[in-house]
Amino acid sequence: MSAFRALLAAPVALLLAVSPGLAAGLPTPTGLPAQQPKPVAKPYDVSADAHAQVTAAFAEARRTGKNVLLDFGANWCPDCRMLTAVLALPQVAPWVEDHFVEVRVNVDRFNVNMDIPARYGVKVTAIPAVLIVTPDGKLLNADGARELGNARAMSPQATVDLIAGWNKRAPAQAS
Repeated sequence: MSAFRALLAAPVALLLAVSPGLAAGLPTPTGLPAQQPKPVAKPYDVSADAHAQVTAAFAEARRTGKNVLLDFGANWCPDCRMLTAVLALPQVAPWVEDHFVEVRVNVDRFNVNMDIPARYGVKVTAIPAVLIVTPDGKLLNADGARELGNARAMSPQATVDLIAGWNKRAPAQAS
């Protein structure tokens, strides 16, 4: 039986090597500190071309098989700054990098880049708003895009668990 397993192992290894998104990747971080990290001062690049960043993210997602994490927010928003700090924790950042192509999109006072979430049928009315989108553009968390709006009151573990749960969803079937 071991010769049979060896025969099957090579094609599976090759498949995972050319399709990294098929691998399970790093497990969801656990045992995160209960205390919130220090908020990031200015996580959103107000001069960035968000449309070009999103286009590049989807190209990378198609190449790697990762989902795209679109984080809509603004530098004036304390919950947005806290969310960025949680995702940057040393225990969390490698997991985010392993599972997502991440793009932080500045929406300022809901007056810039609002067409980006609209592509997925979402109207951003509170921030931060996080969308998890498959490489082929299917939204995985339409029902919870605003659940991180009180990120300052959430533990880092609750934040990560919520995002991980969204990432595990299967895309909705087209009607």
